[in-house]
Amino acid sequence: MTRCAWVPEGDPLYVAYHDEEWGVPSRNERHLFEMLVLEGAQAGLSWSTILHKRDGYRRAFAGFDTEKIARFGPKDVERLMGDAGIVRNRLKIESAVASAKAVLEVGDLADLVWSFVEGEPRVNAWRTTAEIPAETDESKAMSKELKRRGFRFVGPTVCYAFMQACGLVNDHTTDCFRFPLVRESARQRA
Repeated sequence: MTRCAWVPEGDPLYVAYHDEEWGVPSRNERHLFEMLVLEGAQAGLSWSTILHKRDGYRRAFAGFDTEKIARFGPKDVERLMGDAGIVRNRLKIESAVASAKAVLEVGDLADLVWSFVEGEPRVNAWRTTAEIPAETDESKAMSKELKRRGFRFVGPTVCYAFMQACGLVNDHTTDCFRFPLVRESARQRA
């Protein structure tokens, strides 16, 4: 079975993430927020590091319940700074709290993020991973709007990785077994 070239075959967690989640369109508010936080946490690190700490993030960040996270204060930040189950970076921890508050202000995160692709997944047809951009005009616009609304750690590259992860764009390469499945799923919704 052929997968996107970036998937390390020896890591079952990574393979399952690629095969079952990455690129699947999501409009679930909690999942979208989780991925936004995780993609921001990845900045400067490998996705493998974040993926292997994902359960730690879910536990530490109240299952990504934005109402609970928005109430986190300085004591919670200090508690999280001592939690080896997550990346212990104060700016990234504080950004998750700020972003949770921003989600509550936005009201509907799914409507906001999906507006950057006019509500429908963009299906790309990349032959190799080298063709896939790190950012796009849409991810730049998303980044600018999210920052304006108080989100943090949401630069254009983070936003594009988020768009890929949550299926706003289908960036599975054309030789990947997932490409036609995601493309057909997008076609059925149109």
